[in-house]
Amino acid sequence: MTVRKAWIVASAAAAVGLSFVMLLVVGVYMVAGNIVNGVGGGSVGLAKGAVPAAYQALVQKYGNLCPAINPALLAAQLYQESGFNPNARSPAKAQGIAQFIPGTWATHGVDGDGDGDRDVWDPNDAIPSAAKYDCTLAAYVKKVPGDPTHNMLASYNAGAYAVIKYGGVPPYQETRNYVKTITTLAKSFAAPVTRVDPSKQAAGAIYFAQKKLGTPYLWGGNGTPDQGGRFDCSGLTKAAYESVGITLPRVANDQYNAGPHPSRDELLPGDLVFFSTDKTNSRAIDHVGIYVGGGYMIDAPFTGAVIRFDPIDTRKYFGATRVTEDGAKALPATA
Repeated sequence: MTVRKAWIVASAAAAVGLSFVMLLVVGVYMVAGNIVNGVGGGSVGLAKGAVPAAYQALVQKYGNLCPAINPALLAAQLYQESGFNPNARSPAKAQGIAQFIPGTWATHGVDGDGDGDRDVWDPNDAIPSAAKYDCTLAAYVKKVPGDPTHNMLASYNAGAYAVIKYGGVPPYQETRNYVKTITTLAKSFAAPVTRVDPSKQAAGAIYFAQKKLGTPYLWGGNGTPDQGGRFDCSGLTKAAYESVGITLPRVANDQYNAGPHPSRDELLPGDLVFFSTDKTNSRAIDHVGIYVGGGYMIDAPFTGAVIRFDPIDTRKYFGATRVTEDGAKALPATA
């Protein structure tokens, strides 16, 4: 009963009633039970706010341009390429939100908004162009055996000729990683239609956060010795999941993309819960905590406060993420 004892000790330190502690204990065992018994999942459409509002309609529309893509997959590509930054530039001279190199843009860029100008820096042109390019690649390899989407992504990375030559995703580690990364990341942009599987590491992440109850908040804190073991909100969640072998990005708005998104009535202990004054844009998220059950989270709230239990209704709730190891690994290295 080590986990149960940890709940009681940590909660007593935070002056939380025994009935609340028992609620949290039940929550942790609920996680374990769901892991054993299995909780089905599936996804369609775009997750709430996962794509900035300015681009959501474009991604939804052009993500359905052909059967090989969908809105979540297109969103994952744009996030992977630029983080939805329309002014992004790369050392390889890739440009804009979809990161087209000039030669590819010259051939595949389209005038998406019909203003008479094909502008790689304008998402109204670049997002339709990205979808069109994906569909063009899918058409090149449509007779190749295997998953059409995987073959399309492999063509994007290694070229259609390589996919045709090998009869599917070629045996290049970089290409196989690319296909896995995009298809995994797409799950964090898709709205679930049923409950998604809980993370096996959820209870361990909660246990780590509980041990930090009462620790003073520090802006930019990562819990290092030179910082006195103090955290800010995303520093705490990052450290909590790192303690169970999952590496999250440093900032909250990138942590939102580390897995699928359960609806509020499907929250389980260990889910990350996010808050923002802008409910249409995950890039505007400004706070994160670890859900523990009963409408409560453990969070590092603000300067002058300590890590504590807070109701999730004390801030403007944005959404939640059920962290997965694959989801975290799929995030761009710069995120």
